[in-house]
Amino acid sequence: MAKKPAKSAKKKGKPAGVSFDFLTLIGVTMAVGAILGGNWLEGGHISALMQLTAFMIVMGGTLGAVLVQTRLSDFLAALRRLGWVLLPPAYNRSAVLSKTIDWSKAARREGLLGLESAVGKEQDPLTQKGLQLLVDGLEPEVIRTIMDVEIDNALAQDVRAAKVYEAMGGYSPTIGIIGAVLGLIDVMNNLSDPTQLGAGIAVAFVATIYGVGFANLFYLPIANKLRAISGDQMQYYEMVVDGIAMIADGDNPQAIQSKLEGYLD
Repeated sequence: MAKKPAKSAKKKGKPAGVSFDFLTLIGVTMAVGAILGGNWLEGGHISALMQLTAFMIVMGGTLGAVLVQTRLSDFLAALRRLGWVLLPPAYNRSAVLSKTIDWSKAARREGLLGLESAVGKEQDPLTQKGLQLLVDGLEPEVIRTIMDVEIDNALAQDVRAAKVYEAMGGYSPTIGIIGAVLGLIDVMNNLSDPTQLGAGIAVAFVATIYGVGFANLFYLPIANKLRAISGDQMQYYEMVVDGIAMIADGDNPQAIQSKLEGYLD
């Protein structure tokens, strides 16, 4: 019943746009650079790590395993949120505090119906719905209950999306081991032909590196980053709900400001 509004909020609800996360780019560059640099210092060559067969086994196997356990809607949601890793949505809590105080003053001056014009100006769907409930004259607890359901549903969607990458981080090392075993089987089948041994051994070890590397450098960090972004988003919406509920309860602007300031970084 609350599913549609939550989806809408996820697609359109970007109260302060997005901000580029340089730390993620630095982290990925540092991690990959450290591994490749260490390999070079040991006398290895980057070309030795470029094995298409191993890549196909690990990536294809991991993706296939995740598709088996994941619903299509959750998988597509996870793909949509992948951009958050570098361009996370930015939620301006200071702007919410300022707007909420303005709404509170307008409500005390003109009544709750005076906020009707603010409903149309608000771009964030969840905030817009909260204001509409406020204008409709619902009780504070009713407003809080309705909005909490949507927030919980949105959080559940974010958690399921993060779990897709978490699952990939769990399957990837195991698929890498499968690739290693396949490579060793190929080696055993070609013991009589020394020219084929090198390629088989390379696939065996590189597949393991791919499996462990993708899991710990990409999949698991992405899952944790999405959880962190979701947590920040939930705090933002809890701030919105508290502000609107306090306006509905008739609290004065100073009391509202004192409480909402606790949400500021």
